[in-house]
Amino acid sequence: MKPPFFVKKFLSALHDVVGATFALTLALQCYIIPVQGAPVIDAGTPSSPEDGGSITLGMLGEASNLIPYLSSDAASHEVAELIYVAPLRYDGDLQPQPWAASSWSMDDEGKVLRFTLRKGILWEDGQELTAEDVAFTCRIVADPATGSPYAEDFQRVKELRVIDRYTFEARYDRYFARAVSTWMNPILPKHLLDGQDIRHSHLARKPVGAGPYRLTKWEAGSRIVLDASPTYFAGRPHIDRVIYRIIPDSATMFMEMRSGRLDIMDLTPLQYLRQTAGEEWSRCCSKYRYLASVYVYLGFNLEHPFFQDVRVRQAISFAISREDIIRGVLLGQGVPAFGPFKPGTWASHPSLQAVRQDIPRARSLLAEAGFVDSDGDGVLDRQGQPLAFTILTNQGNEQRILTATVMQSQLRAVGIDVRIRTVEWAAFIREFVNKGRFDAVLLGWTIPQDPDLYSVWHSSQTFEGGLNFTHYRNSEVDDLLTRAQSTPDRQTRVACYRRIQEILDAEQPYCFLFVPWALPVVQRRIRGIEPALAGIMYNFEDWWIPQAYQRAGIAP
Repeated sequence: MKPPFFVKKFLSALHDVVGATFALTLALQCYIIPVQGAPVIDAGTPSSPEDGGSITLGMLGEASNLIPYLSSDAASHEVAELIYVAPLRYDGDLQPQPWAASSWSMDDEGKVLRFTLRKGILWEDGQELTAEDVAFTCRIVADPATGSPYAEDFQRVKELRVIDRYTFEARYDRYFARAVSTWMNPILPKHLLDGQDIRHSHLARKPVGAGPYRLTKWEAGSRIVLDASPTYFAGRPHIDRVIYRIIPDSATMFMEMRSGRLDIMDLTPLQYLRQTAGEEWSRCCSKYRYLASVYVYLGFNLEHPFFQDVRVRQAISFAISREDIIRGVLLGQGVPAFGPFKPGTWASHPSLQAVRQDIPRARSLLAEAGFVDSDGDGVLDRQGQPLAFTILTNQGNEQRILTATVMQSQLRAVGIDVRIRTVEWAAFIREFVNKGRFDAVLLGWTIPQDPDLYSVWHSSQTFEGGLNFTHYRNSEVDDLLTRAQSTPDRQTRVACYRRIQEILDAEQPYCFLFVPWALPVVQRRIRGIEPALAGIMYNFEDWWIPQAYQRAGIAP
């Protein structure tokens, strides 16, 4: 397949960092390939968008909080992205473009960003969105009392000046690499939240936004229903209703997709390779495949006495066969991970490789750490305490549960007793991850477009609800993170991130496991999908359904 223009552009940008041959491979991976052809347009079916109908999406986990600065789970952010607006957003080529802003500029070597908002953007209650809302959002998120895991971005703003009703200026005391992406975060309504306790606001369950959709119903554990906003400044979306069905089991979700009661879901490798083959699926659905901007990892609670010993963490990593996990769990639909970046991107280390299974090395490290099988039961112990821990992950995620099961077997082979516990998603995040109540967690992180790692790895982010919930602390990593986000020089950032990856590789606070291929499937009645580097969801507002294939969906 010949790569389109934007892939050629991406290839050129990568050439000087990763080399032409590998860059071509990466560019083609990032280009989303429709595995089945475009849907056949019936005679009489319009080729231009028509309004109406509903779309139903499957979600394994339920949203936890629709004030997005108080949640770190993907489900909450996926819903919130349709409810709120931000000054900027990424286009399909992953370039910043104005959204709520009509224009923007960067001056003083990147230390001053100036935005002019569009006039006439309305909150759902009819109030106009202004620069005062942006200033309020910056202030409330940066406030330590809010406890937002995203506070650091806004705390870097030295001064936010409201110039007039629609214009504001963000000033930084030094260059901040993530400044532009900061202003892709949603704007909150000042007139509804000012003077309120944001952590206990009713807007967490009944949000008021200015985006393309509005929340109309939230049935806990069942579904979230959004309706198109008639006052959305960019024009009412084509699809009337978006229904998120919470189905915490991928097999059940697949049956719902097969029956036509879902329009889009992420397939498991088995579903993608074997269960969606044949004319029936080709006729009704389109499948896509591309390397996801996600890595999956086993994260250790570094306050646990076992995991404070780097030799134990290293031994666990050496005991795991990532290749076996990719073959057995992903059926080959992924690549081994060796760090927190997407393989081949400019920040990714050019020579590090994923840890390869080395059973003798694992056993040697555990012996050095003082673990022996003193009672002959097959489980190592130290001073009478068995080397046993629990891997915690979320219910319904078959891929993670199978991964945990494979690791359980592999670790048993070196004398480690592993138990597996699954918890419903919202409780998993709220009661266990955010509060550090776990031995080890099996999770995934989205890999952002800007590779800044501060919020996940800096020692200042270990507070309750912060993203450094494993409590990793390393002063050299702290210094490197600060330096990397304070310089516009690409090569300096590259050097910092390479050194960070070397430290993480040596210390193994996470066992980086794999980067999966994304495998979405979409009913062919949905039109307007334009695969690009950003994925298939970036232009969701432009999706549409021919009237002949519209359905009312579930009434609120």
